[in-house]
Amino acid sequence: MKALLSTYDKTGLADLGRHLSDAGYDLVSTGGTARDLRDVGLQVQEVSEMTGSPEILGGRVKTLHPVVHGGILALRDEPGHEAELAQHEIDTIDVVVGNLYPFVETVSRPGVTLADALENIDIGGPTMIRAAAKNHPHVLVVVDPGDYDWIGERVAAKGAVPDAFTPSERKELARKAFQHVALYDTAISRYLDEGESGASWAEFTIGLNRVADLRYGENPHQAATLYSSELSSGGIVDAERLHGLGMSFTNVLDADAAWRVVSDFDEDAVAVVKHTNPCGLAMHPDQPTAYRRAFEGDSVSAYGGIVGFNRPVTAATAEAMRGVLYDIIVAPGYDSDALAVLKKRRRTRILRIGQASGPMEGLDVRTVSGGMLVQTGDVLEEEPSGWTVATQRSPTDNELRDLAFAWKVCKHIKSNTIALASDRALVGMGAGQPNRVTSVHLALRIGGDRAIGSVMASDAYFPFADSVEMAAEGGVTAIVQPGGSIRDEESIEAANRLGLAMVLTGVRHFRH
Repeated sequence: MKALLSTYDKTGLADLGRHLSDAGYDLVSTGGTARDLRDVGLQVQEVSEMTGSPEILGGRVKTLHPVVHGGILALRDEPGHEAELAQHEIDTIDVVVGNLYPFVETVSRPGVTLADALENIDIGGPTMIRAAAKNHPHVLVVVDPGDYDWIGERVAAKGAVPDAFTPSERKELARKAFQHVALYDTAISRYLDEGESGASWAEFTIGLNRVADLRYGENPHQAATLYSSELSSGGIVDAERLHGLGMSFTNVLDADAAWRVVSDFDEDAVAVVKHTNPCGLAMHPDQPTAYRRAFEGDSVSAYGGIVGFNRPVTAATAEAMRGVLYDIIVAPGYDSDALAVLKKRRRTRILRIGQASGPMEGLDVRTVSGGMLVQTGDVLEEEPSGWTVATQRSPTDNELRDLAFAWKVCKHIKSNTIALASDRALVGMGAGQPNRVTSVHLALRIGGDRAIGSVMASDAYFPFADSVEMAAEGGVTAIVQPGGSIRDEESIEAANRLGLAMVLTGVRHFRH
């Protein structure tokens, strides 16, 4: 019986090879793997010796040979196959251990060229693995070094016998093998893409690697796992937990929401998030001031929420946060004194995070019954100078600055969205309501007296003038909205009658 071993990742391979050899398997391998196995005293036959053909084209062709694939693909219970093997003097190959060239590692290096990438696309390895997985009732296929120990122990206990592994075990190893190759091919496809990375492809696959099993899902009775996307790095998946409890499904979603909203601002920004919606958000060059103003956006909802920073957290900010319970703090870094203060919070998760990059970034992918929805991200760059003033009164410079701030905040809050802002701080918001006027009511109720003199942003047009009238009654002085309703004139007339400024963007920012 033969075992063919050809791997890039050789972690634990020597021990597995020894177990196979001791059980009576003849070991066959390719150049580099063969040398490593011989270095630990194992007898190994080169694939080129078995096939009678040398490796050619600089190693591009090693295992692509009928002697290899005939030995793997032959059905052991098919007399015709046995006869053909005998006719061509081909031995069966009963175990295949393989994993693939480090394509992702290669293309992630700075300055990598297309030629470098193409040279690191494995051809023989996936073909060999797929062949073994196809014939898994007769061939044991192993791609995960994490399986080496139990497989080696099983071989040591039972020897080189066909029934050493159950049909279900063989099937699961074959599934992992096909998934391994599928992930590899997906990474190559992503690398070669120069367009929308799946948003309009006829065929679309997502390559994911498990990062961690989470504490639980949205509820404690639900299981959840965190995966990273092939060729991607940074973001919440790669965030370093410096302190605190492990993460749950909702923790990851909320932390990601906090990071995404503050990352959307170039200047110093702080956000307080609850249930993925920013309930507080402020910009200010003094970070403790920005934090306090974000907290005051909705100090009740802030309890047990998530706070996000787009600059390293200072010791002064950490002191300003004393006395408020947060589930998660997420930031690109922390001063050592700040970290010492924050680590006194026994349960609070403290995450250090970097910007995400990769071909999946900028895509919004969501599961629906029977499939998935894929769209490009809401990353449109807009200039307030291009907006249309629809009312008799133009917004003042301060109003326009706050309108631009509130408009950017809008796209991070669930629709129907209303955001009230004053001096580049969120003072009230309404989110996720079936009708827009209810969102206005909620935003004004949260804002209270702070809503007086504020500006208002609406993520989509007003179907009626009632939202404008309610906003004016609550003290709002200027409004930004997309426009486009058949009743726009009614809303504009109401704004004029009530002395409000209104600008139209021509763009909506729904977030479902």
